[in-house]
Amino acid sequence: MKENIKELKILLVEDDPISNFITKSKLNKVGAENVFETENGQSAITFLEGESPDLIFLDINMPIMDGFEFLERCRQNRIWSLIPVVILTSSVRPCDKENALEYSNVIGFLEKPLNQTKIESIFLKYTSFKTNYM
Repeated sequence: MKENIKELKILLVEDDPISNFITKSKLNKVGAENVFETENGQSAITFLEGESPDLIFLDINMPIMDGFEFLERCRQNRIWSLIPVVILTSSVRPCDKENALEYSNVIGFLEKPLNQTKIESIFLKYTSFKTNYM
């Protein structure tokens, strides 16, 4: 298991370049060096066909393929369904959170923007998920 955040390969799935910039900056600040970006669920699927990230930060509302469609595609793939996902969204709808947490690999549901406290919480959950599922 990769204990150090520096070694983790992180995928951001977000259609807003400003949100990606902020999230990537926050992750870089805590030591994450391998942060990749895709602009929607479909481009994230293409990324997964060639790469295997350790952690995915996923927006819900995106064009082409939204976050829930992406999660459903991951659920259908045995390997992708083991990649921990953090929903990072502007949605505050309780039904979105309920739906997201029905996926076994969703380890968190956070409202944008990411901050130090949220990052620490996610990496504790990430470690627990990896310990229990790997």
